[in-house]
Order: sequence, then C-alpha cells, then structure tokens
Amino acid sequence: MKRVLLFVVPILMISTVMLAWKKISPAPQPPHEEIHWITSIDELQAKMKENPKKVYIDMYTDWCGWCKKMDVSTFQNPDLIRYMNNNFYAVRFNAETKEVIHFQGKEYTFKPEYKANTFAVEMMKGTMSYPTAVVMMENFQNPQSIPGYLTVSQIEPLLTYLGDNAYKHQAWDAYQKSYTTRWDREMAEPPHASPSSPMGH
Repeated sequence: MKRVLLFVVPILMISTVMLAWKKISPAPQPPHEEIHWITSIDELQAKMKENPKKVYIDMYTDWCGWCKKMDVSTFQNPDLIRYMNNNFYAVRFNAETKEVIHFQGKEYTFKPEYKANTFAVEMMKGTMSYPTAVVMMENFQNPQSIPGYLTVSQIEPLLTYLGDNAYKHQAWDAYQKSYTTRWDREMAEPPHASPSSPMGH
C-alpha cells in the first residue's frame, strides 16, 4: 500500500502543478489580422496596373488625435479589416509629407501655404481637415473625399456601397437608409454626423 501511495502522490502533485501553470499561462492567441496598408504611391500605382481595385486613402497627420483614435478603434475591427483587404487598396498617406509624389503623370510637392503636400490638397479638394477618407474607383477614377472621424457603423455602409458595387443600381441615400449591418460593431463612440455620399451625390 505504501508503495502505491509513493507512486500516486508525485503524479497528483505534478498534475496539480500543471493545472496551476495552465491557469497562469494563457493559451497562445492567433496573430491579429491587420489592414494591408500601402504607404507608397508608387507601390499603389504598380499594384493597380497588375490588378485594378478600388482605393481607400487614409489622409492623416502626425499631430492628428482623431487619426490616432481611428487607428486604435475603427481600423481594428476584424470585419472591417477583412473587407478592406479583400476589396480595396488601403493607403495611408501623411498629408504633410515633404516627399515629392508622382501620380498619374503629375508631380506633387509640399506647399507651405497649405501646410500639406499638393497630392493631399488635390485629393481633399482643398478642404484640409484630418482625418479624411479619400475613396476612388478602379484605375483611380472618381476620387471623393469624406472628412472626419468615422466609426465602424459609419464606415461599413460607405465601404460596402462601393465594394459591393451597390452604387451602380442604388442611390446613396436609399442604400444608407435600408442598410442592415453585417459587421460586429465597436464599443459606444461619440456621436458624429452622418457621412456624405462616397460618390459625391
């Protein structure tokens, strides 16, 4: 009997230690998926030649607090991430960059009077507020700027309206009113005005 106890007790002790260790050490989590941001306009143009897709440009500045908030809230939504990666070229562009930009045969430089690169000025139609989303159809057609911080609940219909090609057969106002969410929504966000039409009408 003593021999049996001497054998069983160490096993029970090891099992107890292993259970305690499992509680202390969390199970490994799968890697967090992220938006495949493009940070080079040259790379964007090369990708567009290979495979035309719609474009979402996140116009930001280093000092913009709402831009940083979108980074850690809206742009972390898993459903948004998957949809953006599948349907758009997602571009992150610092509007104040002093780098010379070549886009569609034109040269863009930093202009002190705007405190911004003229690429951002043109894309944002001179309304320099941050963050601003700029959306374009395939081959950079019909660029439209949408200023302001966007929650997941606001950006979802904007992206799906374009990504699902709903704009081809339905007006934005009708689409927005009848839209039923398909994505998980984030925690409560501060109220914001409804975004304007991504197609400029």
